Amino acid sequence: MIPKKFILLIMLKGDQMLDKLETELKIRGFSEKTVSAYLYHNRNFLNFIKKEPNSIDENDAKRYMAYLIADRKLKPKSVNLMLSSLKFFYKEIIQNQAFNAVKAPKVEKKIPTVLTKDEIKRMLEATSNPKHKLLIEFMYSAGLRVSECVSMKLDDLDVVERMGKIRHGKGNKERYIILSSNLITHLKEYIPKKKDASAYIFSVNNRPITIRQAQKVVKEAAKKAGIRKRVFCHALRSSFATHLLEDGTDIRVIQELLGHSDLSTTQIYTKVSTQQLKKVKSPLDNM
Repeated sequence: MIPKKFILLIMLKGDQMLDKLETELKIRGFSEKTVSAYLYHNRNFLNFIKKEPNSIDENDAKRYMAYLIADRKLKPKSVNLMLSSLKFFYKEIIQNQAFNAVKAPKVEKKIPTVLTKDEIKRMLEATSNPKHKLLIEFMYSAGLRVSECVSMKLDDLDVVERMGKIRHGKGNKERYIILSSNLITHLKEYIPKKKDASAYIFSVNNRPITIRQAQKVVKEAAKKAGIRKRVFCHALRSSFATHLLEDGTDIRVIQELLGHSDLSTTQIYTKVSTQQLKKVKSPLDNM
């Protein structure tokens, strides 16, 4: 058993290194959410392993991964998020190679929920609140992540050019989005002319609505529209990509609009786009 005074010393040294991690993440422009997650996962690892960060070896790293997968039964996606934060800490801050040989568990890519254009229309028709309707239109028409939508400000939009800018997307990346003509019309009707340009589009008491509130709006709209699929905000983004693909938009353009760094992430929508498949005539019918 490790003496209590040594545990306290280990915790102190761990906290000092985590302070360095926090500073480095902020200097590199990581989002507040990412900084918080990286600190949380690394602190959990240190509490589990009960060793100074500098003395961690490959066996410690693999033992922790085994604990997460076998004992806590976490899903591969969750384990990979934790592994990313640990690898950054030990490679960039500690300059320790302990996690280099640890391979990320394979994540099974599930086919996303996609709504038909008719289902989107029914959701909009079932939504009477103008603010809620605009929220649904925004996520679908521009392919936004829910976090991007609730963070959107008026000065992120250029209605003349029909373009918008995501300033802090996933991985803190910037990208441009398209603005639908119908969306712009509804936006002008919804937003008061004198509203501060730096204000959030979807807000309560000058603060952005929460992701949970946005999810509730979408789920209720789907329920009122009689849609039996499991509908979350991401289904609107998936539908945006799938419908563009079905309309003949180049997949690399869709990749850019969605903000995917890897084309393979975008290519999953080729699996759910059934319209093109339906047009293929079986060779048996040509005999």
